[in-house]
Amino acid sequence: MEIDKHIVSCPMELVVSLIRKKWVIQIIRDLFFGKTRFHEFKEDKPELSNKVLSNCLKDMEKNGLIHRIVDKCDKKNVKYYLTEKGKSLNKVLYEIAMISVDGQTYSDKIKNEVKATFKDKLL
Repeated sequence: MEIDKHIVSCPMELVVSLIRKKWVIQIIRDLFFGKTRFHEFKEDKPELSNKVLSNCLKDMEKNGLIHRIVDKCDKKNVKYYLTEKGKSLNKVLYEIAMISVDGQTYSDKIKNEVKATFKDKLL
């Protein structure tokens, strides 16, 4: 995905343009929760095709959110990791998750469990 020239003048719009593509937020979340391999990103997303995931990962790498590491001994062994830029989204994603949790009719127990899980992984 190419970043529009007019977006550069608005920092918030620039960040949103990096994460608005379908699946990007979920992949970033998965990376924070320890997933690093292509097949792991698909585990709970049966509608996500290999082609779409591949293109998404390429865009995320091009935009500096993730980096790709290929095992020198086994070229099929590829892992993805958040860059510092990608990791910097942790507090933003935490706050987005908390807005969602607080806005739902979850029990206090569920809210506290979700908050604790996300706080542990994202903050």
